[in-house]
Amino acid sequence: MPETSVPFDPAAARRPVFQALLDARAEHGGDTAALVDGDDRALSYDEIIRAGFALGSALKRGTRAGECVGVMLPTGAAGAIAFFALSAFGRIPTMLNFTSGAAALKSALTTAQVRRVVTAHRLVDKAGLGDVIAGLSDFEFVYLEEVRKNLSLKDKLTAVAGKLMPWLVAARPHPHDTAVILFTSGTEGLPKGVALSHENILTNVAQVRDRFAHSRQDVMFNPLPVFHCFGLVGGTILPLIAGIKVICHPTPLAPKDIVRRIRKHGASILLSTDTFINQYARSCDAGDLDSLRVAVCGAERLRDETRITLRKKSSLTLVEGYGVTETSPVAALNTLEDNHPGKVGRVMAGMEARLEPVEGIHGAGQLYLRGPNIMQGYIKPDAPGVIVPPPDGWHNTGDIAAIDADGFIAIRGRLKRFAKIGGEAVSLAVVENIAAALWPDYSHAAVAVPDGRKGEKIILITTAPDAQRQDMIGWAQNHGVAELSVPREVLLAETIPMLATGKTDYVRVQKMAEAEQDAAS
Repeated sequence: MPETSVPFDPAAARRPVFQALLDARAEHGGDTAALVDGDDRALSYDEIIRAGFALGSALKRGTRAGECVGVMLPTGAAGAIAFFALSAFGRIPTMLNFTSGAAALKSALTTAQVRRVVTAHRLVDKAGLGDVIAGLSDFEFVYLEEVRKNLSLKDKLTAVAGKLMPWLVAARPHPHDTAVILFTSGTEGLPKGVALSHENILTNVAQVRDRFAHSRQDVMFNPLPVFHCFGLVGGTILPLIAGIKVICHPTPLAPKDIVRRIRKHGASILLSTDTFINQYARSCDAGDLDSLRVAVCGAERLRDETRITLRKKSSLTLVEGYGVTETSPVAALNTLEDNHPGKVGRVMAGMEARLEPVEGIHGAGQLYLRGPNIMQGYIKPDAPGVIVPPPDGWHNTGDIAAIDADGFIAIRGRLKRFAKIGGEAVSLAVVENIAAALWPDYSHAAVAVPDGRKGEKIILITTAPDAQRQDMIGWAQNHGVAELSVPREVLLAETIPMLATGKTDYVRVQKMAEAEQDAAS
């Protein structure tokens, strides 16, 4: 079957997410294998829908329509079925980052006004979450193993009725109603809740299908967590609706297992981040990635060094996009036919972008986005349960970007990731780029700390044992980069703290730098 894109149709988004799954079953066939779990067990559309109705019937007891219910599960069948089970009965899945610790989880649960959390003993045991859950005694935890064992006759009959006559059983939320609550990554502080409607999610699915050529013969490999919007919408909901079989892996942090399963299942599309695909390229043997035709990368900048590393192992194409949870998540995406390394593509169909000037930054501005995939709004910790919409529909991404004459966007970094040195704004991402160019086999993170003379100074924390500031000065001079982008200090660390999404944990990096400064003073 030839690869095609599906023309963007806003009308396709005007339905509940669970109805979109039912429609996909009708289109692609109920017995079609739709999802392969981490243990290589394949589930058909019929099996996902039947399990969703049975589980949803059990989980709805003790909750009300429109209530937020926590989901603390890894990527795979359990996470997907729990999401659709809650959605089928009009509850709002609230996706929880189980790697974030008890304090962040408690904040998230309180912010979204969650009383009940769906999880699994297997996850709790494997991830060592016993102490975390013990610290959340104010909330009710429901374990899937026990729910399955105690399904009532009514639950089982509901599953049968739902499979045959779903319109008699499923809730019918309005497309503008909240479909899911996710949380910002927390790279720079306490996570905020992000409310996405059914229309937000399905609009983004339609936008990506319009931009990205695919066929039903494609097989997607998704190792990204479902508590991250990229993993949930891009790696779970989209392939199920598009009829693309998705191979799920419970963690992106298992490169050897991932490249083995990519080869075993003949995956043709990989969802990844720069950090993770770099690890996969270094871990794979000859032929492991040969089935892949494209890797779609987001969540962080795709580095030239990663492209070079991967080129030594595979001929697959890297396509970079840009997105945030607030845009459901994909806001811009290159295409296979018009792929611009170093840029993240044009904004998706139906979207608008504008740049606002920022003092000290030249040739770029702060990126604002508007469109039908923009979130309903934030839910902030100081106002639990209250959705605050973006002003006039415009979302301030907090990113600094440039847009060329053809509409292609280049992300320069987050506004908070610029240091102010002697009145000039210096991108910390550029500092990291210099380090990556000099020491591509190591990890690097740059932060700014207060400085009495020039306002701020830049500190680079690196795992490169031979890193020297003088080498960075030489590189900057040879490549026309201002010397302001060379860090004042270079500190060696064994590891750079990472979030489960593959992003650098700058909160922890900042604390590391500040601790070093305190120790030196």
